[in-house]
Amino acid sequence: MKAFVAGATGATGSRIVTQLVGRGVPVVAFVRDAAAARAKLPIEVTLVEGSVTDKASIRKAMAGCTVLISATGARPGFDPTGPYQVDFEGNKNLVDVAKEIGIEHFVMVSSLCASRFFHPLNLFFLILYWKHQAEEYLQASGLTYTIVRPGGLKDDDSDTRTLIMAPADTLSEGSIPRLRVAEVCVEALFLPQARNKIVEVIVQDNANPQPYEALFAGVA
Repeated sequence: MKAFVAGATGATGSRIVTQLVGRGVPVVAFVRDAAAARAKLPIEVTLVEGSVTDKASIRKAMAGCTVLISATGARPGFDPTGPYQVDFEGNKNLVDVAKEIGIEHFVMVSSLCASRFFHPLNLFFLILYWKHQAEEYLQASGLTYTIVRPGGLKDDDSDTRTLIMAPADTLSEGSIPRLRVAEVCVEALFLPQARNKIVEVIVQDNANPQPYEALFAGVA
């Protein structure tokens, strides 16, 4: 296994990279600025510069990889095209190149409520709408996939509440530490129970902990 990670320097993506390195998986981190990324990511990681909006740079960077995790997402700002360009077109480009080179498993970080058009977050340049369009494009691609829809993302990695995993369009609220999202994404690469599923994830108090095999197996 050799992993390609898009969005590798983001708050979630950097945790994904660290989790992969901890599991002994070689990682190609797809970054805009290699010098800035070097300060954020483990030394074992191969850094390749490019953009998800540029297929040629994706193709060059992805060569030799066997699995892919996309944690890319539009940065908050005033560009109304950001969610379309990054969350949809960017992931669409990743899917297209992944098909070309025969990626074995594509894991995409999306968002809770991605399929709900009438959601307040869509007031911000249709961000959930474009994430959902990317989900559908991946599902229709023929690639083996896992789509991870986290609740509200938290930077507190010390939150040890129990992970809850549910099928698509089941959960509507809740939060989750970014570290736990990273763990879900990496575990998905190793578990056949995770293949070709959309999973929604949050953490809760007073729930019964389950191993990842059981969590993924419990999602139809």
